[in-house]
Amino acid sequence: MTPMDVQLDGPPSQVMTGFAQRLQRAEDILCAVAAGHGPGEIVLASSLSAEDMVLTHLIVALSLPIGVFTLDTGRLHQETLHLIAQAKERLGVAIDVRQPDPEAVNDYVATHGRDAFYESLELRQRCCAIRKVAPLALALEGKAAWITGQRRQQGQTRGALEEIEFDTARGMKKLNPLASWSWSDVMTYVRLYEVPINPLHARGYPSIGCEPCTRAIRPGEDHRAGRWWWEQKNSKECGLHVPGAPTV
Repeated sequence: MTPMDVQLDGPPSQVMTGFAQRLQRAEDILCAVAAGHGPGEIVLASSLSAEDMVLTHLIVALSLPIGVFTLDTGRLHQETLHLIAQAKERLGVAIDVRQPDPEAVNDYVATHGRDAFYESLELRQRCCAIRKVAPLALALEGKAAWITGQRRQQGQTRGALEEIEFDTARGMKKLNPLASWSWSDVMTYVRLYEVPINPLHARGYPSIGCEPCTRAIRPGEDHRAGRWWWEQKNSKECGLHVPGAPTV
């Protein structure tokens, strides 16, 4: 069974009722943050995942003044990159593409090797810091809040995720409107609104990062098991998401 062939979380009527409630909650979060800030102050950091494509569609459907950017690390799957064009063609969204500092990338490769991230957690995190964390910091400069597609169900490191939190590392509000959503919820929205998503999701990749650091998951594994599969479960974050303080 592929991640696209999801099992319902209960009887169809109950599933749709729960989905409608969670969808309304996500819309309320997005609308509230947009109403409280000026144009350009709020951004969605899209990994081009199914979750982030859902959020992009919601932003368009609700006519919210929220920008969307993505981090092109230089090691993404071609299927992932293709979604940038699809977002513009089918959703009317011009995604701002951020890339790492080429000198920092070249220095890392020259010193450690292009795929040195397999050798140690430190070298993997250093690669992520160059290709993802540093570009994110630049993209968030001058912003009041950022939005992510994180969900609690994705894995061990996200089980206590809050919908609204304060990103203490970056000094701004951070919103996770889909925190309570299941994979079934995500796929339900995709099907209802014909949202373009990465074809790799149908090949066993519910969570997709850089190509050399992502594999398809096996039956029974959590959704982030295919990310940095050679590491321990409690280390499977890249530094983009750090524990935040919940907001009231």
